[in-house]
Amino acid sequence: MLPAAAEGARGAAQLPRRHEERRDRRGAGRGACALSGAGDVPRHARAADLRPIAAIEDSGVALFEQAFGDLTGDALASPAERGRDRIDQPGFLLVVGEVGEPVGFAHVVYAEGLAHLAQLSVLPGRAREGLGSALVRAAMAEAWRDGFGSLSLTTYRDVAWNGPFYARLGFVEVGEDERFLRRQRDVERALGLDRHGPRVVMRARLGRPTRRQVTGE
Repeated sequence: MLPAAAEGARGAAQLPRRHEERRDRRGAGRGACALSGAGDVPRHARAADLRPIAAIEDSGVALFEQAFGDLTGDALASPAERGRDRIDQPGFLLVVGEVGEPVGFAHVVYAEGLAHLAQLSVLPGRAREGLGSALVRAAMAEAWRDGFGSLSLTTYRDVAWNGPFYARLGFVEVGEDERFLRRQRDVERALGLDRHGPRVVMRARLGRPTRRQVTGE
């Protein structure tokens, strides 16, 4: 659906060794995440979770059509990236839902010294249950543990479940200062995403997560 930030990450500079080592230890379904749990608690994706990932993202096309109209042939309606391709990139993939039956995910890529939220998706039937917020908070906590000071993303500024949603979680609009973010926005402009409305870069500063941020309590 939306162009993954990983499109720029595939040619990214090498990660600091501590990030590569953490990723190698964790893998798909290995390494216990501090957020691991059952049901609606965000956890690292396992091999059994990967097949449904693309379908979860594709399910969001209907929401964008409600906002923008028919998206036939539009980049927003292009086939989503496979879960296997996502988890193979530097960074991490968090999911909510039972093993093998995820209902939402957050994909963060590590590229050129940045942690970037490439995609957040929740099945429409599970919307308004706090799963998206829980995934974003968990992603922020995980990126902080991996040594990053901020988490960036690109999104539609005025779509309710985009810009305003992230603003409530502590993200603010910033400029396209880093090369990776400029390249990401160049890809989005080339795909015609900006014709639907203003797209912006947002960033949240990261710190030691509180219990509420981790558990949602």
